[in-house]
Amino acid sequence: MHIDKDLVAASATPLVLGILADGESYGYAIAKRVADLSDGHMEWTDGMLYPLLHRLERNGLIEASWGRSPAGRRRKHYAITPAGREALAERRAQWEVVSDALTQAWQAVARPLPGGPAAAGGLA
Repeated sequence: MHIDKDLVAASATPLVLGILADGESYGYAIAKRVADLSDGHMEWTDGMLYPLLHRLERNGLIEASWGRSPAGRRRKHYAITPAGREALAERRAQWEVVSDALTQAWQAVARPLPGGPAAAGGLA
């Protein structure tokens, strides 16, 4: 399944903040976690992930520090900041409103309109 780029972009910040709220991580692990959470439907490229991480860092929502992989290579680790936790709570509240609205809209589509074809015995 292809996920529209607008949905990917809209969900990127809350996904990264949510992942980092669970503990610090590094780029590849964040991208892998997104793929795992979406059952492989969201495969983020470096060109999508790293500009997002840099923007979140510039905005004070995450902080970066250098660490080493078990193999000894340097890699940048990211951690959520207190401001990032506040932003995550706000984004979560926003997503709940959007999710509720979509659920209601889709439920309305699933049931027949009063006086519509179903009310008239299915004849139009």
